[in-house]
Amino acid sequence: MRVTVFGGTGPTGLLLINQALAEDHEVTAYARTPSKLPTHERLTAVQGQLDDAAAIAEAVRGSDAVLSTLGPTTKKADAPPLVTGYRHIVAAMHEHGVERLVALGTPSIPDPADSKEFKVGLTATAVKKFAPDAYNTIVTIGHIVRESGLKWTIVRIPWLSNGPKTTSINVRKVGDKGGLRLSRANAAAYFLQQLTDSSQIGRAPFITDK
Repeated sequence: MRVTVFGGTGPTGLLLINQALAEDHEVTAYARTPSKLPTHERLTAVQGQLDDAAAIAEAVRGSDAVLSTLGPTTKKADAPPLVTGYRHIVAAMHEHGVERLVALGTPSIPDPADSKEFKVGLTATAVKKFAPDAYNTIVTIGHIVRESGLKWTIVRIPWLSNGPKTTSINVRKVGDKGGLRLSRANAAAYFLQQLTDSSQIGRAPFITDK
């Protein structure tokens, strides 16, 4: 399968690219700094910023799916480019007939299936209070993805660790029984699972290691 990856130079994105290549996918990675990407015969790098609609369209063209690990940090300057970038990604997917979008999210993006989970709610409240730009950005990204008209899945994650890839991942809703940790390797693996699993289309699962 041919996939386009956004956010591929980050720790989770690099694991996603390497796992995709190991599973024999053809990968196009959109990056501001392609030198941070691995070198592989099945990896094509497209250089560009998130406000470059033409370059984003070129990266999306010909793909079967788009996987995005883009997400805000606590840096205020990150917010506007991310929102603009997601709007360009959605537009490019419509332009080139690419329907499947798997995007990174957090529990700050609410889901109707959620119930109360104290620690998750406390974390979301803290982010909203102490990092409002990051909070508003991830919530806006959630709206963009949900309203995209694409076959989308928002993969909501907790705190990430550098732990190993495990044989199983707890796919749950906020409020269900489970931990609050997820290895980056498991996050990458779950993203790739969505290429062949249609059960989470139009949903926003919360995934944890346990």
